[in-house]
Amino acid sequence: MKPPAFSGLWRDDDRARAAYSEGAGIYRIVPRAVAVPSTTRAVVELVRWAADANIPLVPRGAGSGMPGGNVGDGVILDLTALDGAPIVVQREACLAPVGAATTLGDLRTAAASHGLRMPVDPSSERWVTSGGAVGTNAAGTRTVKYGPVRRWVQGVTMVTADGELVELERGRPLADCRLRERVETDLVEQLRLARWRLASNAPKVRKNTAGYALEAFLESGDLVDLVIGAEGTLGVVTSVRWRLEPIPPIRVGLRAALRDARRLSHVVPALLELGPSRLEFLDATFLRFVEDELKNMSRGDRLIQAGAILMVEFEGTDRPRLTGDLERAVGVLRPESLEVAVGQDDAEIESLWAVRHAASPKLAALGVERRSLQVIEDGCVPVARLGDYLAGVSAIAGQRGVPVVMFGHAGDGNVHANLLPDVTRAGWEQRVEAIFDDVSQLVVALGGTPSGEHGDGRLRPGLLERVFGFEVAQLFRRVKRAFDPAGILNPGVKITDRAEPIRSLKVGVSAAPIPADIEAGLRRLERQAGYSAARLSLADDPLIGADRG
Repeated sequence: MKPPAFSGLWRDDDRARAAYSEGAGIYRIVPRAVAVPSTTRAVVELVRWAADANIPLVPRGAGSGMPGGNVGDGVILDLTALDGAPIVVQREACLAPVGAATTLGDLRTAAASHGLRMPVDPSSERWVTSGGAVGTNAAGTRTVKYGPVRRWVQGVTMVTADGELVELERGRPLADCRLRERVETDLVEQLRLARWRLASNAPKVRKNTAGYALEAFLESGDLVDLVIGAEGTLGVVTSVRWRLEPIPPIRVGLRAALRDARRLSHVVPALLELGPSRLEFLDATFLRFVEDELKNMSRGDRLIQAGAILMVEFEGTDRPRLTGDLERAVGVLRPESLEVAVGQDDAEIESLWAVRHAASPKLAALGVERRSLQVIEDGCVPVARLGDYLAGVSAIAGQRGVPVVMFGHAGDGNVHANLLPDVTRAGWEQRVEAIFDDVSQLVVALGGTPSGEHGDGRLRPGLLERVFGFEVAQLFRRVKRAFDPAGILNPGVKITDRAEPIRSLKVGVSAAPIPADIEAGLRRLERQAGYSAARLSLADDPLIGADRG
């Protein structure tokens, strides 16, 4: 099966395939083979072979994406070794051309040495690759001020589904190629004619990664905006040109213990008017989950009693102005809170934010009977409906007897909800599926999107018609056909004819069988968020990620 011209690493043994059967998220799908190209030329060779042989490819970075865009039954295209992950920081131009394999953490370190940064800060930046960040239009805690990565991408280099290497640069037309011909003939005018329908049907939320970014493309006219957030379904990104900005020297912030989470819908809009760089929340479900850890923290008793925790940060160059913004934020929150704690420097702010990290060790310690499943983990609603959404999710999960832990980005109305079903209890899959259906209906009814910042993956493409309507969903299919007419790039992601979201799970009696030591190794990586570990190393040494003393 190996392509004759492919110059990278190829594995189709059972252990390698098992090691790539999972990423973050809920799925286990054993691929046909694994390809690890070390050069862009090798990617071109592989895509041309796949196009000729009609073999599906699954582009993959670190594998930390939640909704399943990084697994599939085709050939996994592991891009983490591509071109040696080069980084070039152009200080005067505030640009950083990097390889697709370059992690956002390495980009941050390199840019910081020049006093610069790419401000979007996903919690996964230590391992998430630049290609993966572009593929999901990654966001983070600073998105409330700086947006997701879209506005920070100047351009990309991409291998098309035809096996052609193209440059997609803002403000520049695409050079002659088969992709350009199809886009100009079959796509651009149709999208322009549908502008009014898209404007009326798209969710009115602060961020949305459902479907393809038609609005962004129509506003900019740049094809790169369709590729950003496309989850590897429109081409294989091999390099990224990041925009950078100077690092603000001053940070101030606060942590408020709200009495009632329903007041989020009141206080968050008022805080947004002050221009915070971060505006995060922890729901009472989160606080109950980490109650033992909170008891050991300073003022933890107050946090345990809260209906929700809000964490707010401001940054810039003018300390008097930032101090004034902080005082106004305290004024908004004090009447609504059990207490408000203020931080005036980096150390004080990090201390206030420590509570946000309390869940990680607790989730890692879950026994075999409970699993954290990211099924409803990315809903985004209008900020004014945030309280309604939290109450609705809690009620829906409670009706099915499944615990839920919620937190997220209050300033964007984006809620991350982890279900914790007892997977030893008969019928748990049906309960989880019912929760998925009910919460999906809720988020649409509130004018939101089920895919705030993580993308659709294999979990949510069946919801696109509910969110956007039939006509816009058909436009998404037209985009896919223009870029990938043979459908070889990540089939089943973004666009699907067979929506079965709660299938091919990594847990339960129906999970695909894989070697027990590989399964244990994948579980360790999941618990420790060890997505920087090479999966082929796991295949050859299943103790990767284990504590060896």
